[in-house]
Amino acid sequence: MIEFRGFMPVPTPDLTKVKFNIRAGVGGAGAWDLLLADDPEPWLDMNRHREQHQNNNLDRAEYLLSFAQYYPYGPQYFIFGGFFKVTRVVPEIVGGPGYALTPMPQHSEYIKRLIIKLERPVGRDLYLRWYENLQHSKLNPTIYELAPDTKLGTFPGYQNVRLRHAELQRIIANDEPSWKDALSSVKGVYVITDLSNGRLYVGSASGEANGLWQRWASYAHLQNLTGGNKELVQLQSQLGDEHIIGNFQYSILEIFDPKTNASMILQRESFWKLALDSRLHGMNRN
Repeated sequence: MIEFRGFMPVPTPDLTKVKFNIRAGVGGAGAWDLLLADDPEPWLDMNRHREQHQNNNLDRAEYLLSFAQYYPYGPQYFIFGGFFKVTRVVPEIVGGPGYALTPMPQHSEYIKRLIIKLERPVGRDLYLRWYENLQHSKLNPTIYELAPDTKLGTFPGYQNVRLRHAELQRIIANDEPSWKDALSSVKGVYVITDLSNGRLYVGSASGEANGLWQRWASYAHLQNLTGGNKELVQLQSQLGDEHIIGNFQYSILEIFDPKTNASMILQRESFWKLALDSRLHGMNRN
């Protein structure tokens, strides 16, 4: 068992606080969802918010170690969200961003990778603690996991899939359980967007035994970035592998039960090609 304090030393232990973020207010977004979001501001707001209650404030702290509850594992697991220099906002703001947070380089390699486990769930009286006293408190955090790459979270629902190529690679390479279960359970029609110019490629997983997972796994393979599609092979020959890796985004248009006849799925693929005009203005040839 690796103790938290020994693994994550800080410059001034007596002036550093540790915050265990759970949710942005009653009914608000989960901390992990905010940490994952493209826009960093909501995550920063969660950490720099100042309320009237004393135990919600950073007090005299000069540094902050921030964590988000990693709900895929359970209520006692938290994933690292950054180490910050704290500057109090003057004049004071209560009920808003009362502190400026400047990201620090220490431990930045662990962001969205390091997961700690607490001895007990976090309550209103425990979620903001002084670093110096934390290790031997009721929470007594220990290092649970250091993922080889950035955690992507659980599968967000078929209608919310929007993956860059690097993310697709990580999901396939790590056999991310919730993603694999979801994508293997359906066949479907998908769209690949070239973010450099907005051109679309519409494809389908109609005959694969493992549905969308099997089809997308072929795109994630660095030795076969095109999945064998003639249109994408031509683009690869013109612009190279780096263009695909750097610019392609993958989303789902429509899903089907695995028992659905392939001809039905191919009909829907043709519909989406017409609807999105991907033959004339996109990357589809037929």
